[in-house]
Amino acid sequence: MVKNFTEAEFCTGIIKELSDFSKKSKTDAYIVGGYVRDYLLGISSEGIDIDVMVIGDAVKFAEKFAKKKKTALTAIYKNFGTALLNLEDVKLEFASSRVESYDRNSRKPKVEFGTLEEDLSRRDFTINALAVSLLNPTEVTDNYNGLDDLKHKMIRTPLEPDKTFYDDPLRIMRAFRFASKLQFAIDHVTLSSISVNCRRLQEDEVVSQERISNEFLQILQSNKPSIALNLMYLTGVLDVVFPEITKMAGVEQRKDYHHKDVFNHTLEVLDNITELTDNVWLRFAALVHDIAKPKTKKFVEGIGWTFHGHEEIGARMMKKIFDRMKLPLDKLPYVEKLIRLHLRPAALANQEATDSAVRRLAAEAGEELVDLFKLCRADITSKNLQKVKRYANNFDMVEKRIIEVQEKDNLRNFQSPVKGEEIMEVCKIEPSKLVGIIKKKIEEAILDGIIPNEYDAAHEYLYLIKDEAIFNYTRKIKEPKK
Repeated sequence: MVKNFTEAEFCTGIIKELSDFSKKSKTDAYIVGGYVRDYLLGISSEGIDIDVMVIGDAVKFAEKFAKKKKTALTAIYKNFGTALLNLEDVKLEFASSRVESYDRNSRKPKVEFGTLEEDLSRRDFTINALAVSLLNPTEVTDNYNGLDDLKHKMIRTPLEPDKTFYDDPLRIMRAFRFASKLQFAIDHVTLSSISVNCRRLQEDEVVSQERISNEFLQILQSNKPSIALNLMYLTGVLDVVFPEITKMAGVEQRKDYHHKDVFNHTLEVLDNITELTDNVWLRFAALVHDIAKPKTKKFVEGIGWTFHGHEEIGARMMKKIFDRMKLPLDKLPYVEKLIRLHLRPAALANQEATDSAVRRLAAEAGEELVDLFKLCRADITSKNLQKVKRYANNFDMVEKRIIEVQEKDNLRNFQSPVKGEEIMEVCKIEPSKLVGIIKKKIEEAILDGIIPNEYDAAHEYLYLIKDEAIFNYTRKIKEPKK
């Protein structure tokens, strides 16, 4: 529900300071955009961002206000007439009112000073084209029916949407972000324009991949990311931004395990995971956990559609996707691991798991064990509540058992107690594949419960296996290639 605007409630704290300063300096300035929108929606956040639009020289106004606060501006961008001031609990961005014109091959505008009306007209959406005067903060300036759109939970552009999206295609992604963040609808004229202009997102000279991916990750951080992803699919934007996800639509699954369509199932998993974590990379893993199902789909008589190996192939697909989308590569191993292991807990839950199987999963999951189980729980999308409860209970039991084995066997962050350097010294060998083979045999013995996860036991086991390992390795490398 949109609340009524009241000067006494709005004009407090830093806003009151800005208003008093504006009046004292006789500067026509306004609070605009997201802060006004969120105030009217009753949305508050820990980190407050406030946009201050100044009729005239915003940088000079910002410098004087910073001086009054006995501090300095954080940044100045004179070409755009903007300045940043980061205070302890608020970020202020000062900008001169302006008009913008765009070259067809760039989203960077040519900027000129403009009026209040001209500045509000260039905003992305009507709900962000609201302003409150600091000289006279008694009401909201609303030239484009943004208040009505807030009440009706609607996203529209102030001007013709074709111009809005052609000038700056990144606004397409912002439309979906606001749809998910606020759980608003996008009006049909705006959606139609998005479909027409979405290919502009592919033009590197117009909008960078980094900016697109940043908006996409912000969509994943919203409370209901499925809203945006479904609209992106319907408008063709998803095929431009993340075609591998689009390919999951229409891919059937066995009805006794999942819903019929992999894409719809994935959106449910993604919404489920948002209730369990704020970690955007765990949410990303939920989005891509079944990404290889279209590649591995096979019909088996008496069983139905199968997707054998999709977890391994999906993990291998990630490097190419991370490179193309310019995603941070330090997050790649985390996502790969979760995709690769996402079926393993369910397999343990459906059988009498051996201690060896439990140890192996515990060792491979390592620090990601808790996140892996969150993903597994989010992956339960059955409408049968009894079945959901049964699966969840099974995961609880498996998770408890894994944690017990981890602690009992000291398997957290598992590594072989005997390092490669010691293996080379004991076996009198040079660095080679043989070192890794022997080290692997020691690790396998620990995971299979043959020896405990202790240095003395591992060291003794090294002496036990080294001669046979060296003999087999030497024989293999001497064998003529067939």
